[in-house]
Amino acid sequence: MDTQELVDVVRQTGFEVHVYFKNGFLEKVYENSLVNRLRSKGIEVVQQHPLSVIDEDGSVVGEYYADLFIGGQLIVELKAVKHLDVSHYAQVLSYLKTSNVKHGMLMNFGASKFEVKKFVL
Repeated sequence: MDTQELVDVVRQTGFEVHVYFKNGFLEKVYENSLVNRLRSKGIEVVQQHPLSVIDEDGSVVGEYYADLFIGGQLIVELKAVKHLDVSHYAQVLSYLKTSNVKHGMLMNFGASKFEVKKFVL
């Protein structure tokens, strides 16, 4: 599946999760539901995917955990907050830079309206 098709499937599946659960649950509920639904569609999903931060000299200076790594080509960060802010965008961009993955998504299930943003590094 190409990246754009994968993004479309993940976006639609996230929307379906939001329609079913609405807002008000913890982030982990949305994460587990999204993973369950994507896997049932035959899509490979890794939860809490480790990402090492490498300094100029090659030393590991930190580690992040992306909420989801999907299809070996898409990092997805999930939130359950009232409003997304610039720190959430920066988080996704840093994950992309750290991982050398080109495509990312940010999904927010905490607002009354489902929010999803696509990023390309």
